[in-house]
Amino acid sequence: MLNSLGRGRAAPSCTTSTTQGKRGRTGGRPGNGGEIVHDEFLCHVTAYGICGGRRIGVPLGTYRAPTLALALWWLRDRASWIAERLDPDPEAPYFPSNSMAPVADTVPDVSGELRAWCGDTAQQELVADELAAGRLVRIATSDDTTEYELLAESVDALRMQRTIPVLSVPAA
Repeated sequence: MLNSLGRGRAAPSCTTSTTQGKRGRTGGRPGNGGEIVHDEFLCHVTAYGICGGRRIGVPLGTYRAPTLALALWWLRDRASWIAERLDPDPEAPYFPSNSMAPVADTVPDVSGELRAWCGDTAQQELVADELAAGRLVRIATSDDTTEYELLAESVDALRMQRTIPVLSVPAA
């Protein structure tokens, strides 16, 4: 099940965990009053499961988004893609009749949670705010066998984190 950890605007269908980054603001280009602007985002989708007693991650896609809007679009697109594969339309012509069976109500509804997250405007705004501020965003949900994780972070924030150790090295 998805939880929300963020700024208190919780929706039952999203986990948004963040790590501290540098200040930022939505949109624009460098030179806006000296503020750091996050214009490029690295997005990943991974499925995790247990194999041979070990947790194994299987990458399902990576995208380097040139804008915040495209990062959000890609995350929603991938969430919808996973949901469609986990819970396809049984009336689709490419499924033989009686090839699909309903599951018990106790089975976690990963596809429903992902679809709900995609349609939740407040969650989309929360993710946009967190990414624009340079923070890592993680959306995760799981069923009995697999955890599905969508991650996004600012490329600028990653670059800044790499330079901090270099900037703080003593000169003497």
